[in-house]
Amino acid sequence: MDFRLKVFHTVALRLNFTKAASELYITQPAVSKHIQELEETYKIKLFERNGSKIALTPAGEILLKHTKNIFEIYRKIDFDMSTFVSKRQGLLRLGSSTTISQYIISPVLARFHQQQQEIKVNLLNGNTEQIENALINKEIEIGIVEGQSKNQSIKYIPFLKDELVLVCNSKNPYIQQNEISLDDLKAMKFITRERGSGTLEVIEYALKQVDVKITDLQIEMQLGSTESIKSYLLNSDCFAFMSVHAVSKELKNNELMVLDVDNLTIERYFYIITLLGKTDPLSELFIQNMSAYYNLKL
Repeated sequence: MDFRLKVFHTVALRLNFTKAASELYITQPAVSKHIQELEETYKIKLFERNGSKIALTPAGEILLKHTKNIFEIYRKIDFDMSTFVSKRQGLLRLGSSTTISQYIISPVLARFHQQQQEIKVNLLNGNTEQIENALINKEIEIGIVEGQSKNQSIKYIPFLKDELVLVCNSKNPYIQQNEISLDDLKAMKFITRERGSGTLEVIEYALKQVDVKITDLQIEMQLGSTESIKSYLLNSDCFAFMSVHAVSKELKNNELMVLDVDNLTIERYFYIITLLGKTDPLSELFIQNMSAYYNLKL
């Protein structure tokens, strides 16, 4: 493998020479030297430099596409060759939306590592949109996401059922009510996830089915993680629709409470996503392991 291509690939993904140097455990001047040698080899600029910022040139975009394919082939070679020895080896790149990363996938990863200790796993965290884009750009082999969107180049496999419940601080006056009406929702102050979040997408879709628009709600703030929403709820009189998996600890400790909403149930599936038409033995091995852990028939 040409190490210069690995350097280019890392810089192209990070668009930052310092971060690439740190990731590759080499100096920044060494990164610059490798990129310069590639540009001299191909007799064309691969990056546009504007002060401290860099961007790929059209030639750089083409080379990035090729390096992604090259490293995917190398990864498959490593895994296929390792099947001839007692221990399988290789690199599996996973992507997972925030809720799943924090509350669902950790025991699966621990079990997989115990069974396949020579396989290295890298986990990318992000919202559903970011994980789908990483899959399409071949930065990961498998994603696990929530959401209603369906990209035509992605295969979606229902993985685990989830329910989104309305929660608030246990001292909130609304907990005295047996049930919340749909009109009550419009008077409440909400904390939601950011745009691109699969959770927000599912909430919008469910509310639309009962003639409530997300714009009908009073959104006090949008936050980028489930943990930050929980912390905000514990220190305010706001409300949020959250995965029951994400708030199980707080419900058990009576820090947060679930409110029943009349005529509203928000259920969804978490999905395993792969590129359509792509077969990958290492990815299949992980999916089999995950299905066995949750006793699923995928």
